[in-house]
Amino acid sequence: MRIGFLLVLLSGIGLAQAAPPQTLRVDIQHAGDAKSERYALERVVVEPLPWPGNPARPIDTTNRGAQKFEVVDPDSGRVLYSRGYSTVFGEWQTTDEAKQMQRSFQESMRFPMPAKPVLVKVYGRDANNGFSPLWSVRVDPQALDVERVARPAPARPIAIRRSGDSSHKVDLLLLGDGYTAAEMDKFQARARALADRLFNVSPFKERAADFNVWALAVPVPESGVSRPSTGVHHVSATGARYDIFGSERYVLTLDNRAFREVAQYAPYDAVEIMVNGETYGGGGIFGQFSTVAADNDWRDYVFVHEFGHHFAALADEYYTSPVAYASADTPRVEPWEPNVTALLDPRHLKWQDRVAAATPVPTPWPKAEFEEHERQIQARRKQLREQRRPEAEMSALFREEQAYTDKLFADAPYRDAVGAFQGANYSATGYYRPQLQCMMFTRADAFCDLCAHAIDQIIDLYSTAP
Repeated sequence: MRIGFLLVLLSGIGLAQAAPPQTLRVDIQHAGDAKSERYALERVVVEPLPWPGNPARPIDTTNRGAQKFEVVDPDSGRVLYSRGYSTVFGEWQTTDEAKQMQRSFQESMRFPMPAKPVLVKVYGRDANNGFSPLWSVRVDPQALDVERVARPAPARPIAIRRSGDSSHKVDLLLLGDGYTAAEMDKFQARARALADRLFNVSPFKERAADFNVWALAVPVPESGVSRPSTGVHHVSATGARYDIFGSERYVLTLDNRAFREVAQYAPYDAVEIMVNGETYGGGGIFGQFSTVAADNDWRDYVFVHEFGHHFAALADEYYTSPVAYASADTPRVEPWEPNVTALLDPRHLKWQDRVAAATPVPTPWPKAEFEEHERQIQARRKQLREQRRPEAEMSALFREEQAYTDKLFADAPYRDAVGAFQGANYSATGYYRPQLQCMMFTRADAFCDLCAHAIDQIIDLYSTAP
């Protein structure tokens, strides 16, 4: 029965006749502390669905991600497949906890099944933000310990938007967590609404035909996900919860195996985990997954913002909200993220070709007024959480915050210019963002030009020929 369902699914997305390779997943453990890291192979899995990726773009040339993996033919040395990505471990490594103890995190690398044994090589950023080799492992797809038998699908994926063959589309999976069997209609309705929102924001709006969207949720016994800071603990289908790294709004899963075991029953290049909760929250890891609290009043913004992290490796441009992980205030090298710069040499700005000759660099903006108001907002925000006030009060505070910012920026001299605006990447002074306003800076409703361009490049990676 499972095989019959898979054939129907594959036929519906144009994969059954194309006979793509199977999907191989390499699960690893990534461990260490603030000053060290190491890797170990956990398992190799043949996923139940064929490879959904773009056969014309096996090599990632975008230079995104804190890390990169390559699948290499050991005989010729030829790179067969590569992708940049970031990790939960990489974020944890900058926390205070990482200075005091060691931890291990699960990660996965997925690629089309090779015909013979390959080397999987992992790279990380060096002191100059170039990629340097960190670890490698030989993977034999025919080895006896490769897991090949998939369990019966725990739920059926639903086609929210179907544009064509997965091999030339971005397959986005909306993965629900915290929904009971009685709440499946609620999940599907919210998934459709969030997908509609995504394709109302440029550049996704203009590139909607390049996407397939799937929705999949495994029912859980109790409604909602865990929020340990309030004593709430629930069984989870993916491991997603609030309070990651001690941040009350940070939602991730640290159970990579659980989320992959569910996600593998739908074609996917990107995954957004929708948690059934009304408390503001979300998160995004490039090349891994993103999350959103799907019942919160700000879900539309959080969904698209966090998807920007996960899908296109966009950096946060804000710097006034507290975060659990750190960024240097005095960077020594240019960051690899496409939408922030250290402005080490104003004569050679990262996005110089988009800056008008009349725009000064650094670019003036009402920074002092913005920061003074933000100090008040963040103090009130902290108080609301400490007093466990109703979520409606937090939503109202965010509306007030955005209204003030919009009014403040309305008459700014370089409101629509591309330049270098000081304050980004969690730092008030060390980094610069390309435009005054963007979804990666405030709760605005649009991406800046640089972020939109960066998103377009990743869409091309999954949907077009070179």
